Amino acid sequence: METDHPETARPPERIVLPRTAPPVVLRRMTEADAEAVHEAVTESFPHLHAWMDWAAEPPTLAGQVEFLRHSVREWEQGSQCDYGMFGPDGTMLGAAALADRGEPGTREIGYWVRTDHTRRGLATAAAGALTAEAFGLPGVERTEIRCDEANTASAGVSRKLGYRLDRVVDRPVKTPRETGRGLVWVMTREAFTARG
Repeated sequence: METDHPETARPPERIVLPRTAPPVVLRRMTEADAEAVHEAVTESFPHLHAWMDWAAEPPTLAGQVEFLRHSVREWEQGSQCDYGMFGPDGTMLGAAALADRGEPGTREIGYWVRTDHTRRGLATAAAGALTAEAFGLPGVERTEIRCDEANTASAGVSRKLGYRLDRVVDRPVKTPRETGRGLVWVMTREAFTARG
């Protein structure tokens, strides 16, 4: 995996995803990406609305600007690193995030892919890249991917990457497709290292 940063306590701002053709880049998002984010979320809204509680209402450009302002603050604080997935022509193909939810030594990975680019391995490539970056950070011993029991596509990403199902938890239903049963997939540093 190619990165353009010296070793630091934060993940890189740009990651070239391995084995994607044409090449796809994960890049830190800024307010300058508001129109690209708005376009991608608008196109994918029916799918996102089904699974993502942040997509409860149709997107607005102003809402995306505010999200990105918040995203910049979170990056600077080190609480969440939001990336856009961008193709060679600059089209936004989805997003991924590496978040510190407050559990010591643990980072959570999330992702979504633009509707017309699903089933191409982008979510798996992005989640795999962020897993590797998480274990490159000092003190991180565990990564998690959380999804609803009915979200078989997201569970499939976790399985492909070698995550193990750690537990099933009850949680509030916040979106139309959720069941209220959440799957918590886990990768430990030891397991990640053993995979080579």
